[in-house]
Amino acid sequence: MTSEAREGTGYERATFAGGCFWCMVKPFDTWPGVVSVVSGYTGGHVSNPTYEQVCSGTTGHVEAVQITYDPHQIAYQQLLDIFWRQIDPTDPGGQFYDRGSSYKTAIFYHTDEQRRLAEASKAALQASGRFQKPIVTEIRPAGPFYPAEDYHQDFYRKEPLHYERYRRASGRDAFIAAHWEPK
Repeated sequence: MTSEAREGTGYERATFAGGCFWCMVKPFDTWPGVVSVVSGYTGGHVSNPTYEQVCSGTTGHVEAVQITYDPHQIAYQQLLDIFWRQIDPTDPGGQFYDRGSSYKTAIFYHTDEQRRLAEASKAALQASGRFQKPIVTEIRPAGPFYPAEDYHQDFYRKEPLHYERYRRASGRDAFIAAHWEPK
């Protein structure tokens, strides 16, 4: 959905970096009110980077998802809650199996209200005692977002067996079970 298509719809955008973008689409995609989830690159200094360029760590980008959502059906706070439950917010070197600067976590805010909510949710998570280490997920202003190559879009639907194998082997599912699911 282009920005022109968004105008007048009442839809808003949320942008999150949570490591491998393949693993960040499905958790958002199934919620009522989520219009689209696009895998892409943001936060860097090169226009229209490729996957190979981003993975090289030289462009400053992170893998991210940009969510278009209807705030009358799902609140930004709910999206934040979903985001935190998909990542290890204490890892400054990447996420799970994926290491390096392009796999760091971040919340990219589009409005002052999103910034306020993101900062409050980060502070609440730190104060909760759920994690022993500091929460290192950055909160940054949103900038240009470049959709990833087509083969990365909706990967969990296109390649479900590969997706499930990768997600499980990466350590993400075990981490989520250990830190978020009821004991």
